[in-house]
Amino acid sequence: MRPRVSDVRLVGIKKSFGDNVIVKGVDLDVTPGEFLVMVGPSGCGKTTLLRIIAGLEQADAGDIFIGGKNMNTVPPRERDVGMVFQSYALYPHMTVKENMAFGLELRKLPRAEIDGRVAEAARMLELGPLLDRKPKALSGGQRQRVAMGRVIVRRPKLFLFDEPLSNLDTALRVQMRGELARLHRTLGVTMLYVTHDQVEAMTLATRVAVFNKGVLQQLGAPLELYHRPTNTFVATFLGSPSMNLVDARREGANFVGKGFSLPAVGDAQGEVKLGLRPQDLRVGAKGPLQGEVEAVERLGFDGYAFLKTAAGPIAARFEGADVHVGQTLWVEPQGEVLHVFTADGTKALHHPETRGAKA
Repeated sequence: MRPRVSDVRLVGIKKSFGDNVIVKGVDLDVTPGEFLVMVGPSGCGKTTLLRIIAGLEQADAGDIFIGGKNMNTVPPRERDVGMVFQSYALYPHMTVKENMAFGLELRKLPRAEIDGRVAEAARMLELGPLLDRKPKALSGGQRQRVAMGRVIVRRPKLFLFDEPLSNLDTALRVQMRGELARLHRTLGVTMLYVTHDQVEAMTLATRVAVFNKGVLQQLGAPLELYHRPTNTFVATFLGSPSMNLVDARREGANFVGKGFSLPAVGDAQGEVKLGLRPQDLRVGAKGPLQGEVEAVERLGFDGYAFLKTAAGPIAARFEGADVHVGQTLWVEPQGEVLHVFTADGTKALHHPETRGAKA
């Protein structure tokens, strides 16, 4: 299949439903062939943006460009985009082959071309043995592959995915993430993908766009956002368990907070908010922070302890230790691992240098 790719550009996109402002003046550039994942909590505007790009919603203000052409007044069917929804929306009375071919038949393509496109997509998605089955005889993952195949046969220059894996169980989601990554490498087309799952974002994306309350918070490569978040929202949204945040004040050479004192880093003065990744902390018999274990998440040999401390809740890693609820433990940072933010969390002031490499 010969790749057909397109860039996407959004300029000042705004959208409200009644008094509810969903998208607040978003600017976004997507390069040709990119796999861009838009991530954020429910109601942050990411799905609305995807529907505006597809032409299924009309923006209140701003411009949408696909392949350098303004799409504001172009109907959905003429935008040359393919969209995969959370719902498979397969025709139950049709076979896999018939479902995949149906859109091409409506466009009155020659039979030989239709059969060739369906066969090519079936090989790509490993659907060959299933072409004569109907949707009720397929698993959830197989149905989602058919839904993707139905879009692939159209050969659009832009793919839009609206939380396509949210109906699948954990094992199938992992499998389908691999399928989507392989599909992107094979086709080389531009893909925009919406999810609330930060694992999907970190796994699939060439770049991640993090949204909150209709505002684009940060755009960049997955590890760039993880290591150098622009504010505390991005810092806590990406990473599991979430980054620990504690209030502190700079006093001379130290950051001092409730029940702790840590060597200061960077140039920040006065009140600040400190961020520490649970992966960068260890529980033990010593450290600057002490707390009582309230919960334990075991991952085998190691895991995470969730402690109640004077500074607030803290998650920290343990390795091979017999950690249990009710135990009093100390928490110790493993090296220079402090992220420093303004006291209101809206701006990053310092990131650990060793953690700052871009992806």
